[in-house]
Amino acid sequence: MKDVVIYTVDYCPYCKKAELLLNEKGIPYKKIDITQNEDDYRNKLGQMYGIEGRVTVPQIIIGHKRIGGFDVLNKLNNAGELDELLED
Repeated sequence: MKDVVIYTVDYCPYCKKAELLLNEKGIPYKKIDITQNEDDYRNKLGQMYGIEGRVTVPQIIIGHKRIGGFDVLNKLNNAGELDELLED
């Protein structure tokens, strides 16, 4: 299974939804809470992934691919594509 990383802030309902979905599916992930240095991390994430403007959270990375936020994660799951994406 590919590594999953999720960047979150502690007050974000979509971050909590993404974590819940991953937990319910039994998908292990590394959570990086950026709440304490939010502006710095948002800028770094933007630079790392070529995102213009303010980076939203959650940001979910599967393997080395940034898939985006909860809406995309949920859509992939509902379409049956999330499990395929996680395969090595």
